[in-house]
Amino acid sequence: MQKTMDAETRVPRGMSRTGLVLFSYGFRPFFLASALWGIVSMGLWTAYLTLGVPVAEDYGTLYWHAHEMLFGFAPAILAGFLLTAIPNWTGRLPIAGRPLAFLFSIWCAGRLAMLASGLTGVVAAALVDALFLPAMLVLCTREVVAGKKWKDLKVVAGLFILSVANICFQVKAINGINPELPIRLGLSAYVLLVTIVGGRILPSFTRNWLNQFGRTDFPVPYNRYDAATIIVGAVALGSWAVWPDAIATGIVAAVATVMNVIRLYRWRGWTTWAEPIVFVLHAAFAFVPLGFAAVALGATGLPQIAVLHVFAIGAISLMMLAVMTRATRGHTGRKLKSSRMTNASYVVLAFVALLRPLAEIAPSFTAQILMTSAIGWMAALAMFAFEHAPMLCTGRKPLTVRGK
Repeated sequence: MQKTMDAETRVPRGMSRTGLVLFSYGFRPFFLASALWGIVSMGLWTAYLTLGVPVAEDYGTLYWHAHEMLFGFAPAILAGFLLTAIPNWTGRLPIAGRPLAFLFSIWCAGRLAMLASGLTGVVAAALVDALFLPAMLVLCTREVVAGKKWKDLKVVAGLFILSVANICFQVKAINGINPELPIRLGLSAYVLLVTIVGGRILPSFTRNWLNQFGRTDFPVPYNRYDAATIIVGAVALGSWAVWPDAIATGIVAAVATVMNVIRLYRWRGWTTWAEPIVFVLHAAFAFVPLGFAAVALGATGLPQIAVLHVFAIGAISLMMLAVMTRATRGHTGRKLKSSRMTNASYVVLAFVALLRPLAEIAPSFTAQILMTSAIGWMAALAMFAFEHAPMLCTGRKPLTVRGK
């Protein structure tokens, strides 16, 4: 007899086996809550646009919508990923049980405070909201330093940028100033994390999948070209955050576009077409060079709101959905194979990522594009929640055993 398991389906070291299953590992509460909040917050935004339903009026409904997508929905998924990945990187025990429940409650408090800012006051709401990202920053820094995984400090740097961007957003919004700079700064931090972490997981998962079939046409492993691409991308993102309309920004972004296309090609994503749960990672990463191309065009007149939605929905949200589905299945003992519903959620969100930027380019169809995009966004997350909530809330499936 021989036990067979994927490396991702091993019982996570140190997983809490007492108390609520939901708080036995970081990905469980945060992945589920992020999907539900993504649906609810987008639903409220749509109700405001179509029916005039009041939503966080004292804070500003437009600012609330932008904030909750960037600093409410997305950080929960990032937290779920990091609280699961960092213990694997460092070999240290994961945060679980009451400490995890407390951290999760901080995130929930921020969402409620922002929504009820008319009752609590916008300053109080901002202060409550601003607690979560710094808490994640401290926890992740502690784990990375204690594990002496110095190369993973790059990820911690992304959390630092997000924390600063959120605080800047709150200050500007409270004072009635358009928070466009912290929005771009926050998006840049997420995209940078995608280029860093994506370069770590895409070649690895692709190689593992190809190896199952005895194939040797593996992706090119991480080397200096990848490091150079990340650096050029970081420069382009920083320039876009501060000087989005500058010609120099467009030039650097164009270079980053070409370098990321080559990088994506080196990972040989087309070889995984038969396995959507792997292929979708490559499809999501394709929005990184597409986003840089949009930045380059933005320097010559493309509306900046269109640019940011290429990054926000494609490079960030689609990648997060891909990671959530894979991590949920892997860490709960399921096969690393996507269902029809999961595949449908990938296709719908990819469609939204391509459609939503057109709202500013085709003003005659703006209302229809916004409504279709909102429905598609909610549908993709609803499919994830419907299918994966039982996995996230129940115990791990036993490992399969087969005779040889």
